Amino acid sequence: MIIVMKTEATEAQVLTIQKHIRELGFKDHLIKGVERSVIAVLGAVYPELIDEFAALDGVDSVVRVSKPFKLASREVKEDDTVVKVGPVEIGSGRLVTMAGPCSVDTEENMIETARAVKAAGAHLLRGGAFKPRTSPYAFRGHGEKGLKILAAARAETGLPIVTEVMDARDVEVVARFADILQIGSRNMQNFALLDEVGKAHMPVLLKRGMWATIEEWLLAAEYILSHGNRDVILCERGIRTHETATRFTFDVNAIPVIKRLSHLPIIGDPSHATGKWYLVPPIALSAVAAGVDGLIIEVHPNPDQALSDGAQSLTPANFEKLMDQVRTLAEAMGRPVAPPIDELEKAVKTS
Repeated sequence: MIIVMKTEATEAQVLTIQKHIRELGFKDHLIKGVERSVIAVLGAVYPELIDEFAALDGVDSVVRVSKPFKLASREVKEDDTVVKVGPVEIGSGRLVTMAGPCSVDTEENMIETARAVKAAGAHLLRGGAFKPRTSPYAFRGHGEKGLKILAAARAETGLPIVTEVMDARDVEVVARFADILQIGSRNMQNFALLDEVGKAHMPVLLKRGMWATIEEWLLAAEYILSHGNRDVILCERGIRTHETATRFTFDVNAIPVIKRLSHLPIIGDPSHATGKWYLVPPIALSAVAAGVDGLIIEVHPNPDQALSDGAQSLTPANFEKLMDQVRTLAEAMGRPVAPPIDELEKAVKTS
């Protein structure tokens, strides 16, 4: 249920309603819009509450939310959510790109990659310090050492960091280094982990489970949002189908569906979806055409030597070519690529 406040409603009236919601044993979630505020009532609400809240001072209307995902729904928030990561805005209408290796290997490779992707126009640096692997014998990341390498690359280039956290016990340490906490496909329904990143109150990149429906994906986002963390970014990274020619099947349908159902920004991951570097550019462009707010692309200076997922990693030269194509298409779609990170930082400082 959502309580829509009148445009002239006072802060005291809003606080009174929030207090009443809590007294009744429900959770409240305040969303401040451009013209008016909306209060979401979370819990097993009953029909009589509509009349009860509608009679309170400052209330314009009370509406039952039909979707099982409440806070992620456009029924609760019509305007697009914009997630700010330093000077970068995800969901603002300007396309952003995250790029870097699947796994952090050496500091030299990481800094070389960070410089290259920044020069090509990337806005954020991705890299895995903790890696979920199908086999327990595969390389599973450098852990905190990898986080320190990422921090060194950020200090060198100014690119904010997006990196995966796999365990609720590691949220605190990863949050000390990262700018965005990534929840990988295999952990999309790790509810203890979702609770912890929700409490961290920093941007979260939530990848769709390889087996998940769109509703299950949005309900996973709801776990994070229910803790008051509004900075959730969704990531379509491919789902399992009967097809074996590619690693997964990139669900381009999900992009416009999410845009219709939810106010949360969505990015595309063509690297994990395809598993083959030569398929990354066309699938990335299909995601842009479908309306994504950004892309996350795997890039490595020597893919043959990458510690994981080298087959789907672009070289810096191929990433540069892709970024040129993305700019052309994004401009034609009326959703241009965001300016380079240095220009964004300069704009923030002068504003």
